[in-house]
Amino acid sequence: MLEACKISYSHKKVSILENIDVTVNYGELLVIVGPNGAGKSTLLSMLANEMKHNDEPIIFKKKTFEAWDQKELPLHKAKFSQQNSSDIPLTVMDVVMMGRYPYFNSIPHQSDIDAVLKSMAETDVVAFKDRDYNTLSGGERQRVHLARVLTQLENDVAHKLVFMDEPLNNLDVLHQHRILHTVKNFTERGNTAIVVLHDLNLAAQFADSVLLMQKGKIVSHDKPEKVFTKEIISKVYNFPCTICLNPVNQNPLIIFGT
Repeated sequence: MLEACKISYSHKKVSILENIDVTVNYGELLVIVGPNGAGKSTLLSMLANEMKHNDEPIIFKKKTFEAWDQKELPLHKAKFSQQNSSDIPLTVMDVVMMGRYPYFNSIPHQSDIDAVLKSMAETDVVAFKDRDYNTLSGGERQRVHLARVLTQLENDVAHKLVFMDEPLNNLDVLHQHRILHTVKNFTERGNTAIVVLHDLNLAAQFADSVLLMQKGKIVSHDKPEKVFTKEIISKVYNFPCTICLNPVNQNPLIIFGT
């Protein structure tokens, strides 16, 4: 699905990413984790082709991003970012409809409206559809933008890719799990997701593979049970931890401070 080799990036002579290789398969949910300043969001932006680089080309579905028709590409990939405008003078439904802009010129079709309502239902914001976006709480706004990204990929294209940079910020436990179940269902249909998360236990529960970063480098990239070990996590986070099996799903359970 996506292949990137020798990805490096520096800002004002400070190395942010150093010689990173990443391969992500069809139908995979890859979660990127690591301490603050590890380079997670920068790597995600590089993989999404949002930042210029002089490294080897990134291959998406067997061709470089430069080789893609720029009108076709948004039907195949989308990205959820941390930063969104805090002042959008639109209704919630109009904000989510932005995700359908690649599909119509001036007036949305019924299929666009259906896609918007479906994505809004998945993120639990249908009740807000006629509300002024600016009246929403931080968590509600987060879910609106998640719906916008999901509706962009609501189509018949096979093997789509979504990038998500800390999509669970400001969300309560219910909506954290609801969003991750939505992403998991997306990948189980043959699509791919690359997600930056801070919560290691949620990563352990939902990820097919985990990429652990520290200071711009990859420490480990493997299945959750291979990455989440006492030795690796304690060293990277510089804090003691215990790893045991989650009694519910048998995934690694990370307990800090013991």
